[in-house]
Amino acid sequence: MSTLTGKKSTSLTEKPEFRIGSVLAYITLGVTTFLVVFPFWWMLVVASNEKNEIAKNPPRFIIGDQLPVTFDVIFQYANISRAIAISFIISISMAVSHIFFCTFAGYAFAKLKFKGQKQFFAFILLTMMVPGQLGIIPMYILVTRLGWNNDLKAIIVPGLVSAFGVFWMRQSISAVITDEVIQAARIDGASPWQIYTKIVFPLVRPTALVMGLFSFLGAWNDFLWPMLILDGDKMLTVQMAIAQMKEQAYIVNHAAQMGAAFFATLPLIILFFLVSKQLVKGVMEGAIKG
Repeated sequence: MSTLTGKKSTSLTEKPEFRIGSVLAYITLGVTTFLVVFPFWWMLVVASNEKNEIAKNPPRFIIGDQLPVTFDVIFQYANISRAIAISFIISISMAVSHIFFCTFAGYAFAKLKFKGQKQFFAFILLTMMVPGQLGIIPMYILVTRLGWNNDLKAIIVPGLVSAFGVFWMRQSISAVITDEVIQAARIDGASPWQIYTKIVFPLVRPTALVMGLFSFLGAWNDFLWPMLILDGDKMLTVQMAIAQMKEQAYIVNHAAQMGAAFFATLPLIILFFLVSKQLVKGVMEGAIKG
């Protein structure tokens, strides 16, 4: 009886704790969801209301009737769809190049032996300490001499590879792949390229995919370098298009900016959901193989 009562008393004390934990978990999820969704809702609210409605205190949080007018402005006059297409070309090119070049360079520094290996890697690490803004003027002079002004090559080529990406992939390959695996592949007659494509890249694919996502986001949100090298009247990225949403020379069209920002965010959300499935699948495959 004492054992039974002991079990009953334990179950009675555990149930309230479980319920409280569940309630707190749902509250936390609800607050997090609200904080994530509210900026997108606010974009639509600002894009669909007049300035006087938004300037009220408290402001209006309901979608108005000006949304079709705003969408007509950003698609017909600002041509946001072309700016999104240009940004997508730049971002996807840099993401794919980062995945290939950084992974291959990381594999070389981690598993291949060549003269000056440590010195080259140390030099790459040193470049990470230099602010990117210091290289804008020399890069602009170089791009101008090459005749790449107002050309997408001027944006894509300097961003094909990054020092941080090489460092990140080198560390990941060193931690995931042992020297014994590489040596066994060499004994079987595999070339360095076969080792990279058949062994190295499949094992570090989740890490490379995350690095590619970061590269895509960085290229998509970049504003300073495209503004310097591209002609805003003929070719512009999505960030440049959002910045040019003005009614007059110095009057910002907040409704058009918010509408353009909403459409500029949609590709990122869609891409995240598409790639996240592949990312989870890659992580699970790596866990099963390990």
